[in-house]
Amino acid sequence: MDTRQLRYFAAVFEQRNLSHAANLCNVAQSAISHHIASLEDQLGVPLFQRKPRGMEPTSAGVRLYDHARQILHDLAVAEQDLKSLPDQVTGDIVVGMPYSTIEGIGLPLMQAVMSDYPGVRLSIVEGLSGVTFQSLLSADVDVALFYNPPADGRVVFEPLVEEEILCVGRKEIVGDTSDPIRFAELAELPVLLLRQGVSSRALLDRPALLGALHAPVPLELNSVNGFTKALLAGIGCAISPNITVRNHIASGELVARPVIEPPLKRSLSMGRMAENLPTRLSEAIGDLIKTLVRREVTSGAWQAKLLA
Repeated sequence: MDTRQLRYFAAVFEQRNLSHAANLCNVAQSAISHHIASLEDQLGVPLFQRKPRGMEPTSAGVRLYDHARQILHDLAVAEQDLKSLPDQVTGDIVVGMPYSTIEGIGLPLMQAVMSDYPGVRLSIVEGLSGVTFQSLLSADVDVALFYNPPADGRVVFEPLVEEEILCVGRKEIVGDTSDPIRFAELAELPVLLLRQGVSSRALLDRPALLGALHAPVPLELNSVNGFTKALLAGIGCAISPNITVRNHIASGELVARPVIEPPLKRSLSMGRMAENLPTRLSEAIGDLIKTLVRREVTSGAWQAKLLA
C-alpha cells in the first residue's frame, strides 16, 4: 500500500465514481481502476461494490477511508511544515470555534492572519462545542476551541478562560434588574436550552443542575441564531455567558442577572490531537489565538477570567 493508492482510493470514495475520481486526480480511469483492484488484492477484501451508477463503499472501504484521510492529512501537514522556510509561516489550517468565541475573536483573528501571515490560508469552522470536539477527533479541524471539554487522552488541552454564566432574557421574564438570581428561582422560569447532551454540557458541566433545568424546559435548540431569536421574542430566558448576547444586553433588549446559590461558570480550552506533533503553523496560530483572547479579556470587551 502506498500514498498514491490511498489518494486514488480516497478520490473514488468521495466521488463515488471512477470517471469523476480520474478527472479529480488528473489520471486515466483505467489507472484508477487498476490501483483500486490492486489495493483490494493486497488487503484481501472488497472496498467497493461496482454498480451501474457508480461505486458504493463496503464496510471495509468505510474503515479504510477513515485511516486514509488521517494518513493523507498527516503527510500534507508534514510536507507543509518541512517545506516552510525557518522564518516563514505558511500553509493551510482549519480552526474550529463555537459561536461565542467567534463573536469574541473571530474578526480580529481573520484580520491578523491576513496582515501578519500572508502565506497562510485560514479556514474557520463554526459549531457548537460538542460538534467542534468531534471534528477535532475526526481530523476535520486542526485546532479547536471548545467549552467544558470531556476528559479524553487523545486530545491535548490548554485552558484559556473561565466565564460566568448569567440568566439572560427579556425583562418581562427575568425582571427589570441586574441583581443576582438564585438557581432555585431560575429553575422556575421558562429556560431555553441547547439540545441535551454534549451541547448542553458545553454550557454547564454540572449534570444535576442541568437535570433541574431540563425538567420544565419548553424548547431545546441546537442553533445559536435560533436561540437568540427566541430570547428576543420573549419565548423564554436562558443561561448564557455575556459574550454570546452582549450586544443585546448593551442595547437593553435583554437583561442579564448573575446566578447564585450556586454560581455558574464554564471554561474555554484550546485543543489539538495528542498524536499530532505541533507544526510551525499550528503553534503560530495557537499563539495568535491566545494573544487575541488575552487582549479581549484585559480590555473588558470579553467578560472572563484568564486561565493561561
